[in-house]
Amino acid sequence: MTPPIPLGLTGQTVDALREIVLSGEVSAGQRVNEVELAARLGISRGPVREAIRQLASEGLLVLVPNRGAYVPVADATEVTLLFELRTALECAAAGLAAARRSEADVTAMRAVCAESRRSHRAGERFPHRLDLAFHNALLDAAASPRIAEQVRLVQQRVVLLRSALRDDPPHQTASLDDHEALVDAVEAGDGARAAEVMRAHLERVRVQLVAEVGAGPRS
Repeated sequence: MTPPIPLGLTGQTVDALREIVLSGEVSAGQRVNEVELAARLGISRGPVREAIRQLASEGLLVLVPNRGAYVPVADATEVTLLFELRTALECAAAGLAAARRSEADVTAMRAVCAESRRSHRAGERFPHRLDLAFHNALLDAAASPRIAEQVRLVQQRVVLLRSALRDDPPHQTASLDDHEALVDAVEAGDGARAAEVMRAHLERVRVQLVAEVGAGPRS
């Protein structure tokens, strides 16, 4: 079931907490402190509890009875299961994007690629916002809202796993190359090629994540 769209103060709190979690500010296995978070955001604990429940429904937090909410710890099995689902969904989306893309869609994807390159060259750590922005632009081009809903939930769980791991500039470079190859295939209307590039991209990310999970958290 797709989580409800958050509204008002609770929605703002969900967005704020999601950013805190996805950025790696709260480490894997660490508890989310309701009191500290409410004080930081200048709100009561009610919206914080609602935000925690929302993120738990998305798989970004784990609720432990009588102990609170924790950021989940990655393992190889979880990575593999997530990528089985993500690969099936995003390869389909890549093929649809090649068939349905508009000029504006291609322009949007290329703009994110350019900004991602700039960020990488500036030495910024894995830019999860830009990675999500690229894949979201591709989903927009695919024009399949049901696929997009499910992909976005899986995507952010992958971002959460990556936030806890060591930075890997060569891997980031390869991912940016993959993104640009995807745009080329989508712009050319080559659905088979777009799906192939997406599959190879996600498999390489999966292998890298499995290896990094075994190596432990970044220092």
